[in-house]
Amino acid sequence: MADEELEAIRRQRLAELQTKHGDSSSEQGQQEAKQRETEMRNTILAQVLDQSARARLSNLALVKPDKAKAVENYLIQMARMGQLGGKISESGLIEILEKVSQQTEKKTTVKFNRQRVMDSDEDDDDY
Repeated sequence: MADEELEAIRRQRLAELQTKHGDSSSEQGQQEAKQRETEMRNTILAQVLDQSARARLSNLALVKPDKAKAVENYLIQMARMGQLGGKISESGLIEILEKVSQQTEKKTTVKFNRQRVMDSDEDDDDY
């Protein structure tokens, strides 16, 4: 990981600790911490993704913000663990999107419970 990334992570962690232990009552402190976290996320994503991949992720965020957030979290986690070798291209991001989609895919099953209904006309043997 680059020194810039480590410094950004340290700042973000320090901001989290400060908001938990003292500034949590002030709204301004929370807003600043949220802004710092957003800036940190954007910095890491800018270092991890190339321009076309960033554009695709932005478009996804407009349509499906939950899925985009999940992909961002996945990318940031991989960057923190040093699992990314370089910048991810658009095709690499598509593969990651497919993985996340498979993991979060809702499995729906339809079950039919058939019951035979006895019709009174069929039971009568006398015509």
